[in-house]
Amino acid sequence: MAEDIQKRPVKITDTILRDAHQSLVATRMKTEDMLPIAQKLDEVGYHSLEMWGGATFDSCLRFLKEDPWERLRKIRDVVKNTKLQMLLRGQNLLGYRHYADDVVEYFVQKSIANGIDIIRIFDALNDIRNLEAAVKATKKEKGHAQIAISYTLSEAHTLDYYINLAKQIEDMGADSICIKDMAGLLLPYSAFELVTALKQTVKIPICMHGHYTSGVAAMTYMKAIEAGAEILDTAMSPFAMGTSQPATEVLVETFKGTPYDTGLDQMLLSEIAAYFRPLRDKAMEEGLLNPKVLSVDIQTLLYQVPGGMLSNLISQLKQQGAEDKYYDVLQEIPRVRADFGYPPLVTPTSQIVGTQAVLNVLTGERYKMISNESKALVRGEYGRTPVPITQEVQKRIIGDEEAITCRPADLLKPELKEIESQMKQYKEQDEDVLSYALFPQVAEEFFKYRQAQKTKVDPNLVDQDNKVYPV
Repeated sequence: MAEDIQKRPVKITDTILRDAHQSLVATRMKTEDMLPIAQKLDEVGYHSLEMWGGATFDSCLRFLKEDPWERLRKIRDVVKNTKLQMLLRGQNLLGYRHYADDVVEYFVQKSIANGIDIIRIFDALNDIRNLEAAVKATKKEKGHAQIAISYTLSEAHTLDYYINLAKQIEDMGADSICIKDMAGLLLPYSAFELVTALKQTVKIPICMHGHYTSGVAAMTYMKAIEAGAEILDTAMSPFAMGTSQPATEVLVETFKGTPYDTGLDQMLLSEIAAYFRPLRDKAMEEGLLNPKVLSVDIQTLLYQVPGGMLSNLISQLKQQGAEDKYYDVLQEIPRVRADFGYPPLVTPTSQIVGTQAVLNVLTGERYKMISNESKALVRGEYGRTPVPITQEVQKRIIGDEEAITCRPADLLKPELKEIESQMKQYKEQDEDVLSYALFPQVAEEFFKYRQAQKTKVDPNLVDQDNKVYPV
């Protein structure tokens, strides 16, 4: 056993180009900010660089007026030695609804063709049926399929639950498993117990992904590694901690000279950190980085609510002039979550549960007003909840409608050809069809902007019919 431990250097996946800035500065890092440092990142010797997927796709198109596919290609051109990794929401891809299998397959194909090596695939409900199409497509394209378990706490989420889920994941053909602790709920000794159980159950590598929101992530990482996890998600220190990941340099130094030594060069990491520090300072000056997201939020552990969800709740209540109802909403969230079958609180279920809790409190009567998303969740449009939703709750939310029990995507007809016909006037590359499929209105606006830039006209002078008027 001692000899085995001596040969277990920790592998690092750095999130600086994706989750780090998504968590801290609303995914606003530009491609032009990434490219000058990409070669040095490639020299570090990371297991992988997480640099695409998640909210980056939407943010590129909507806020930065960038083509996300072009970002991927440009980084791939520079990063020659390190695997590039992305986050994919299973059948939801990078959008907010389920897409037909032909769209999922085409998206995966194009992602890998443009440079992605590892696709981390997860489902908000841990319904593995929603992962099937993406995993099959990834394997077909010779990509690495890493399936993520959305970690949460409830009476349903026992150790046996996670063990059984891991077995199913390995049986699906996953190349590795990620424990995705999006809310920072996994405590150190619980992590040791969980990873130990998973290592006894599956043979594929285990990655630990956590957020520092509750203040325990680095300790959790250490216990996970001691229990046998092989890979850690970290972020370069200027964009680490808070609602982001633990700092790369800190973990590298922590394991230095131990059986888990990463072998990474602190001097090179220091150079990289020095590059990103002014970007962080600029984001703070511009108000993109709120100092509040850098502090420990113990309410995460008390209410089991992710930090981003808390800020969203505060925003909703402010708009309604009902900030005094904050703690009432926090107490209502666990009740709604129980009614809805204990879904993990991650996009989109966190928004659904949170919004419904706000409605319940503000109207003074539970489920007097019901959001369309709540109806869709209870109806089964997002998949199977960890615990079956009671008939009483179903009756209250969707009346006499019949709930979906099959894989939701089985009800979707192929849609790729129809989508392509809708946007063919804008198509300049095959990937444009997928951008439009995920975000039709946002993509259309971007396509008009792109066309305007090429014809050197003011994008504000491009009208609804896509006619360009010269300046």
